Amino acid sequence: MEDLTKSQLILLALLVSFVTSIATGIVTVSLVNQAPPQVTQMVGRVIEKTVEVVSPSDSDIASVVETIIVSDEEMTVKAVEKVIPTVVSVVVTKDVPVLEQYFVNPFQDDPLLRDFSLNVPQYRQKGTEEKKVSSGTGFIISDQGMIVTNKHVVADEKANYSVILNDGQKFDVEIIARDLMQDIAILKIKKEENEESKTFKYASLGNSDNIKIGQKVIAIGNALGELQNTVSVGIVSGLNREIVASGAMGEERLFEVIQTDAAINLGNSGGPLLDLRGKIVGINVAKSSSGENIGFSLPVNIIKKIILDIEEFGEIKYAMLGVRYITIDNQISKEKNLSVDYGAMLVSDKENNAEAVFKDSPADKAGLKEGDIVLEFNGEKITSKKTLSLFISKSRVNDEVILKVLRGEENLDIKVTMGEQPK
Repeated sequence: MEDLTKSQLILLALLVSFVTSIATGIVTVSLVNQAPPQVTQMVGRVIEKTVEVVSPSDSDIASVVETIIVSDEEMTVKAVEKVIPTVVSVVVTKDVPVLEQYFVNPFQDDPLLRDFSLNVPQYRQKGTEEKKVSSGTGFIISDQGMIVTNKHVVADEKANYSVILNDGQKFDVEIIARDLMQDIAILKIKKEENEESKTFKYASLGNSDNIKIGQKVIAIGNALGELQNTVSVGIVSGLNREIVASGAMGEERLFEVIQTDAAINLGNSGGPLLDLRGKIVGINVAKSSSGENIGFSLPVNIIKKIILDIEEFGEIKYAMLGVRYITIDNQISKEKNLSVDYGAMLVSDKENNAEAVFKDSPADKAGLKEGDIVLEFNGEKITSKKTLSLFISKSRVNDEVILKVLRGEENLDIKVTMGEQPK
């Protein structure tokens, strides 16, 4: 064979590559044709994607991008369609005075001035009427009509509450519980005697511990109190935020909050934040008053504890450990010359006669002592962001927990059965 020129060698290499790619394609398609239908369908999609990706033309690249976008949109639409039937508008009504106007001549009894036509308007109450005073959002979490919303939506104990379903049906509701620790309330639809067998579509709760920053989320709510089931899409912008929310109930500090840029407007409070699978991951609770596209949701996992309490006890119960402590950080560690820079040190307050370990409390019964440093709660480190109080608030009455404790130079694992906070 004659020696090939450089150009010929390049041409030959390209030809071999082309023939090889065709042969590979033929073999792949042949194998696919012999495979079961499910495999054929799956591999077919892979081949289609591969062909589109390797194609150098702009139209094919645009096709790939379009395919991905359409798929994302379809997931969003399906998630919304799945959840919207479970979202309700919470309507707050109250008996308000009905006033009527009348006119009085202030000089009626004055013989010199009473002939002047001087009528001053006055108002008096002639009765009351029930009027809508506010509204919010909620979502159904059981087929018997149990509903989650924000506590501040149903804060007025003298008001009347009802919900409007997505299909327009209206039902009165009763307040089952208002959480003292979180901005959460549980309602239940009232049924008539002939409606006892009636059931409702309900939302599926996800796991808020698994959500990631950058993940797409969808907020649904009764925007501005009028625009029922308004949908907005965004991403998770931050996790484990600590915020101070202000409202009619005053200020409330909220922990481990999800930050999102999905629009959360007035009236959206209590509505669901969901992922693209249609699972609820948060409860919309607040928006920033000083910046745009900054909304906040409570993680859905806090609801699960509340539901279990209501099912077991008929009310929300709050766990108690029974200790007084300070949270250790770098500064406290240096000041007290400690061997660790995290944890909760059990300390007393002699001036106020407050013991480090309350008598007969779960901590006392488990053998905790003043000066102990609780390093971990069920395997999780106690820090200034994840405080001992936070872990206690997530626990249920009668839960058995393991505390990793540093006592002097000794590490101990102490089992504690959580008690109940006195009412």
